[in-house]
Amino acid sequence: MSLGEFDLIERFFWRPAGQGPRRAVVGNGDDCAIIAPAPGMHLAVSTDTLVEGRHFLSTVDPARLGHKALAVNLSDLAACGAKPLAFTLALTLPRVDEAWLAGFAQGLLALADAHDCELIGGDTTAGPLAIGITVMGEVPAGQTLLRSGARAGNDLWISGWPGLARLALEAFRGTLQPALTSDDFDTARRAMECPEPRVALGLALRGLASAAIDVSDGLLGDLGHLLRRSQVGATVVLDALPVHPVLAARPVSQQHDCLLAGGDDYELVFTAPPEHRARLLALGDSLGLPLTRLGAITATPGLQLLQGELDVWPDDAPPQPVSNRWTSFDHFKS
Repeated sequence: MSLGEFDLIERFFWRPAGQGPRRAVVGNGDDCAIIAPAPGMHLAVSTDTLVEGRHFLSTVDPARLGHKALAVNLSDLAACGAKPLAFTLALTLPRVDEAWLAGFAQGLLALADAHDCELIGGDTTAGPLAIGITVMGEVPAGQTLLRSGARAGNDLWISGWPGLARLALEAFRGTLQPALTSDDFDTARRAMECPEPRVALGLALRGLASAAIDVSDGLLGDLGHLLRRSQVGATVVLDALPVHPVLAARPVSQQHDCLLAGGDDYELVFTAPPEHRARLLALGDSLGLPLTRLGAITATPGLQLLQGELDVWPDDAPPQPVSNRWTSFDHFKS
């Protein structure tokens, strides 16, 4: 006999007392969850939806999909410097597949436990496969990282190794010549299907960064959102981009496509005063996470791409402007 809606919730998503985080005053199982942020904290809330065929392939491992569904939301909290508290899950299923649900729940709840984030409610319904998560976090009043805080003269930074997720997507599409080796494909595929939200970095950037955003639709596109909110511009030095060894083996034009407009990276792009450079590099070392300075924020709005070596521009070899041919992902244009 197939499981009904409430049996499904109880079997795969209900956490008995003593299992998983317990922060909610009233958690999963009532008409509403009740949560109470700590005194002096603001509540940060974000929502994302993943739709099969649009955000993930039907062949993805369900445990990885469960991980990613929550990871993309935790990434939003990270960009605001917020500590995860709780989340809700709205799950639309074409049918009840118990093996799929077991894997999905395992990946979802393992990441939730790793970040002390409690599943406090949601909804299940029948229809094309889609996953909607709303995540809640807390951040001390006055310490939220926003897109609007960048100032002229700030450095521009990015975390980790962007570009691998797009490389994996192109491998799935069969557009790569030559094809990736099996090891390189596995590395790129893991980056696409199982991203790591930079929560620890986001928390550590409080008081260091002036603005931040996570990279979901492409570095240049998401950076553009930050620049518009801050009413500033930026220069990005292409030679400063962090290139993962797997990506470094590809043609330069392909590297730039993946790095600048690839999306699905869930790294943090952030700005900070130049006097914080040493502290940021030390922070990256302590987290085991590369933090790379890409360029600078300018007073004049707009984005300028430069070809050259960061900070090494002799008078007889000034940086060369590069035409920006890259656009970010848009659900209604792509």
